[in-house]
Amino acid sequence: MSSKAVLWTGIGLCAAGAVGLVVGGLLDVDAADPWASVAGGAAGLVGLALTLYVLVMPSSAPAASTSSVTAGGERSVAAGGSIGSATTGNGTAAATPPAMPGPPPAPGGTVTASGERSVSAGGDIGSVSTGDA
Repeated sequence: MSSKAVLWTGIGLCAAGAVGLVVGGLLDVDAADPWASVAGGAAGLVGLALTLYVLVMPSSAPAASTSSVTAGGERSVAAGGSIGSATTGNGTAAATPPAMPGPPPAPGGTVTASGERSVSAGGDIGSVSTGDA
């Protein structure tokens, strides 16, 4: 069962429970009270079971494609992920890179830095210095 099917099952159970409680509350509040208790307990157990199932089921995500990272120019830099700091000039020092936001990118795709002192990354670039001091 896919995670979307589990999600929609949970949403359907919640909607059915809400409709049942509203109908029961409008018809007879005293009779709806024990049913609400049973329904709440059952929904809690079903929710726990669905959560555990999704956590332990193997991932159905497609396998990551092979990435191609190429740096072809003189003093060029290419990285399949994020670059915190890169310096390609003579006597230069890159500034301290800022914190890299977000998770690293998924592997795959093509990253190419082909010109002289070019910098390319498949993710974020924090700080780059390509000139001479």
